[in-house]
Amino acid sequence: MWGRGLRELVPGRRLGLRLGRSLELGLGLGRSLGSVRGLGRSRSRSLVPGYTLSATHRAVGSTVRPPDTSLFVPLTARVRPVPEGNVGAELSQSLNKNDALKILNKFYKRKEMQRLGSESGLDARLFHQAFISFRKYVMEVDSLSVDLHIILNDICCGAGHVDDLFPYFMRHAKQIFPMLDCMEDLRKISDLRLPANWYPDARAIQRKIIFHAGPTNSGKTHKAIQSFLAAKSGVYCGPLKLLAHEIYRKSNDAGVPCDLVTGEERTFVAADGRQSTHVACTIEMSSVTTPYEIAVIDEIQMIRDPSRGWAWTRALLGLCAEEIHICGEAAAINFVTELMYDTGEEVEVEMYERLTPLTVLDSALETLDNLRPGDCIVCFSKNDIYSLSRQIEARGLECAVIYGSLPPGTKLAQAKKFNDPDDPCKIMVATDAIGMGLNLSIKRIIFNSLMKPSVNEKGEKEMDRITTSQALQISGRAGRFSTAFKEGEVTTMNRADLPVLQEILSHPIDPIEVAGLHPTADQIEMFAYQLPEATLSNLLDIFVSLSQVDGLYFVCNIDDFKFLADMIQHIPLNLRARYVFCTAPINKKQPFVCTSFLKFARQFSRNEPLTFDWLCRHVSWPLMAPQNIKDLVHLEAVHDVLDLYLWLSYRFMDMFPDVSLVRDIQTELDSTIQVGVKNITRLIRASDSAAVAAGPRPGDAPNHGGGRRKNKINMESVNTSPRRPRGSKALGYKPATSGADADADADAAEAAADSLSTRLVQEGHLTAELLQQLQEEWSARQAHRRDPAAQPLSKTTAKGSRKKK
Repeated sequence: MWGRGLRELVPGRRLGLRLGRSLELGLGLGRSLGSVRGLGRSRSRSLVPGYTLSATHRAVGSTVRPPDTSLFVPLTARVRPVPEGNVGAELSQSLNKNDALKILNKFYKRKEMQRLGSESGLDARLFHQAFISFRKYVMEVDSLSVDLHIILNDICCGAGHVDDLFPYFMRHAKQIFPMLDCMEDLRKISDLRLPANWYPDARAIQRKIIFHAGPTNSGKTHKAIQSFLAAKSGVYCGPLKLLAHEIYRKSNDAGVPCDLVTGEERTFVAADGRQSTHVACTIEMSSVTTPYEIAVIDEIQMIRDPSRGWAWTRALLGLCAEEIHICGEAAAINFVTELMYDTGEEVEVEMYERLTPLTVLDSALETLDNLRPGDCIVCFSKNDIYSLSRQIEARGLECAVIYGSLPPGTKLAQAKKFNDPDDPCKIMVATDAIGMGLNLSIKRIIFNSLMKPSVNEKGEKEMDRITTSQALQISGRAGRFSTAFKEGEVTTMNRADLPVLQEILSHPIDPIEVAGLHPTADQIEMFAYQLPEATLSNLLDIFVSLSQVDGLYFVCNIDDFKFLADMIQHIPLNLRARYVFCTAPINKKQPFVCTSFLKFARQFSRNEPLTFDWLCRHVSWPLMAPQNIKDLVHLEAVHDVLDLYLWLSYRFMDMFPDVSLVRDIQTELDSTIQVGVKNITRLIRASDSAAVAAGPRPGDAPNHGGGRRKNKINMESVNTSPRRPRGSKALGYKPATSGADADADADAAEAAADSLSTRLVQEGHLTAELLQQLQEEWSARQAHRRDPAAQPLSKTTAKGSRKKK
């Protein structure tokens, strides 16, 4: 299937020519730039105090490494058709299979044969697998090839040596491991050591590189955008759709016609659909063949991102612009300068300071009663957002909510609500999604936790403390220039986290030392031509295993790509279409999104257009307003599915034809989600009520007020002091009770909140069920001590409690 699909796409003859030209171009440009690279090594120096690059940094990773042979999947050996009758037996004699087995085992044990196999590309693993297959072939096939039959007979008769089998063994090994025959070609295709040479249009001009370096809220991006607006033509490359939308809007408001290009959207301001001279795009969508006068690359520090770093590398090396303005952290200055040695381009650095002061407070928030207007609590979990928003609104305060999976329109609506001085909503609960792309009027950033889930370069999930770069990016949202607050503050929710935050912010940002790369569709096509039977996932694994990178680069994590490739492996698609589908940006944690992706690919493979009616049936449109949190999460997943349709529609226009209709219902769905987020506490209460109505399971602790998980205690029940918070008049706080009862309730709640057991529950070390069992066991033990005869301690209960622990 792979071979047929690839030949339909690119004839083998043409592909071979293309490969030859590509390699010739790479080698030629590599020779022409050799002096420049030598200059780069001799000039390596520190441009910013505290940030240095090792003199030997370039040499790291440039040696040829052996391939990971565990990725080589053996194919089934093909038995060549032979004429009727055993020709080998007629020319010599019938083969004694028992004697042949002894000869084969003797061949396997000879060290000389294993050494020769290693020189031919067979390590111990491959040698063993090849021998098992070769032995099975000899023993099970009735009529062997004539030459192999005669050689085996000669050895059995003493007329030959066991070593004479080696050429026939290698012939068989190359049948089941076809990569052995083309290993040098595969290494050349996967050689990523000169990525600057992939962009001949950019290398044909001498670009001017200007690095605007500084912290958040320093005006660096504003300065670059002014140059962008003043140019005859320009491109802005940002990390988020929201940032691209913002530049698109600002540019057109300033009278500079500017188009918008993201993965899911193309907006042309010209009535006749002509492209404007300026374009704002997400960085993955930037063109490396269109010439511009000015290009702006925002958030350059993301060049080391394990998943998306390749897009910044591609833009930095490939944008065809006379002047490139780079915006980001000072930690990237030396690294960018080192990369530009390969292109012979100098880097001009402009340093910026923060426009407004940012203060790390000496005290933590500790309780939600201390919230005041302009506060933003930052969480790294959607569940924490649900819990905190309910606790805040239980105190009579309105809060805005922003997290990553919300549609862009909903995020903007929540930001507008929070920023509006006439709106009573003055508190925000958000994830680190606020770190980029949103202008928010925040006075104080409060970290609910300093631990954040992440994915390392190997694709492994980790829980780790936030980095200095992340902490500064989030903290920098407080006290931004041109907002209501001219000074920013940052603190933590818990007292124990505050010294940790102070330590994190006191450290310098780790210097950037590597940039991401990703195999292109052309490179994978070349691989597939050499290995037509391999799956796309296996092709990617072999490519990464064989790839050679300069010490300044790394291959980005491809786990998401492989996840999608494995999901649709059984669906018949040509290679290019399969590759495009696997690059779709989907959230693989959402089952409904993954199911939709699979159905899209299956419908596409049948050559049946995915019409608006078909899509509406699939997502059950129209959808009702959310009644609980589960409904809201499903609506967010449907929005992602519509995004996926739009993303694919710009790659396969004929197969995804109803773009305008889908965009209309997506806008309607966005409004529905906005209403749901606005009433998020009501949805949480509805979810809790449903859980209570379902009834507790045997052994469950009583749940007063419900909880976001059946086995978790409701956070509101352990920290709901109705005391009037600071600034409550401005926040519209209305006490639920008054007088002595309220004071007593407040004191009791405060005492409960300060108890050790409550803190353990809040931090997730105990569940409500286990806490109740511990309390019952403790009461039983105390009663037993007071009156051993009256209250015998149940061994079964004690044993069960220990087992639970």
